[in-house]
Amino acid sequence: MRRRTTRRENTGTAHVERPQRRQGLPGIAKRRQAGNAAVYILAIALGMTMLIPFLWMVSTSLMDEFEVYQFPPRLLPSDPVWSNYPNALTAAPFARFFLNSAVMSLAIVCGHLFTAATAGYAFARLRFPGRDKVFILFLANLMVPVIVLLIPRFLLVNAMGWVDTYAGLIVTELVGVWGIFLMRQYFLSIPRELEDAARIDGANEWQVFRRVALPLAKPALATVALFSFVETWKSFLWPLIVTRSMSMRPVEVGIAAFHSLYFTNWPYQMAAAVTAVVPILMLFLFTQRYFVRGIQLAGLKY
Repeated sequence: MRRRTTRRENTGTAHVERPQRRQGLPGIAKRRQAGNAAVYILAIALGMTMLIPFLWMVSTSLMDEFEVYQFPPRLLPSDPVWSNYPNALTAAPFARFFLNSAVMSLAIVCGHLFTAATAGYAFARLRFPGRDKVFILFLANLMVPVIVLLIPRFLLVNAMGWVDTYAGLIVTELVGVWGIFLMRQYFLSIPRELEDAARIDGANEWQVFRRVALPLAKPALATVALFSFVETWKSFLWPLIVTRSMSMRPVEVGIAAFHSLYFTNWPYQMAAAVTAVVPILMLFLFTQRYFVRGIQLAGLKY
């Protein structure tokens, strides 16, 4: 009888303890909500901090020439001067600058897509001696600072007679190691059974690449194209070195030269900078999901 009573007592105490354990769940949920709210507030604060320089640039572009130098400085223009934009774009050949940037960016994006797709597929699917070692050498190139290669690249371009030409701006930029790495990682994630089925149907390796692997890799190709365009559009150092005349300068170098000519007119300078940012900003607004996709693809299996 004693054993039975103790069992009942134990079971009774067990039933009493269960509600006590559940009482801690609302507290955990509240702590999680508070933590999430703190993270969101911190993210919004950091985002606003990053927006301040851009908002200041837009505000300065609408100010009068003398209003910029007032103290204390103004955050907003008292009377927006919208004529700063057409005046700035006509003070220097910005139409030519934008054309040069567009030609350079489109050509480099096409080169990156071709080399990244073909080399990435070769490293992912083809078997040849030293494949992995060559790929490691490609990755090691990412560790080399870009400024170290400026002099060898310029000497090569100068020897070819491509200084101050589109060839000098484009040829040395046609291969992107990061794009090759991204495409290789994406091709590794595609099931081999799809390619084997195409080979059974009589397709050769080029047909498998063009009709099976390449259509499936459209998200990765879009990511490579987007990142390549943004990096090329805002490139400054290499175009500054390889160009000589105003007619061959892209928009970023053109803005720097414009600043040296009109160094006292900050509203014109900011108006030109805002105009140069607009294509990248519009591209990001319409294709922002590919930026997130690019971060996800970079973490695929090695």
